[in-house]
Amino acid sequence: MLFWWMPACFAVSGADAPKQTVRTVSSGDMLHWGVGLLIVLAVFFFCVWAMRKLSGITVNGAEKMRVVGGLSLGMRERIILLQVGKKQLILGVTPGRIDALHVLEGDDCLNSEPSMARDSGFAQKLMQVTKGKHSD
Repeated sequence: MLFWWMPACFAVSGADAPKQTVRTVSSGDMLHWGVGLLIVLAVFFFCVWAMRKLSGITVNGAEKMRVVGGLSLGMRERIILLQVGKKQLILGVTPGRIDALHVLEGDDCLNSEPSMARDSGFAQKLMQVTKGKHSD
């Protein structure tokens, strides 16, 4: 019985309270929201632009690493020749892993010029280097 009486008590006290006026949205409010939205979008696009510009900046030593060439062995398998400083790495790349197959240093390095590597055939040089290393 007490639970039935409590809602009725609140309803009576709510009816005696003065009604609040509902504030309508004016054109000034819409203007403020629009200006705020434009500011937020401008800051967002500035951040996107800045990130694109900063992505070209390299950390010390990062510019010394580049892909010299590659050879596809199948649908998902590749062999990549990677130049890191004065060393060249022959990497086996599959969807699940990357394995270092061989490290070339000093006189063993293939031509590091990208145009030379494309013209002379990366696959032929790779075969020559791997055959030469296995015969020792």
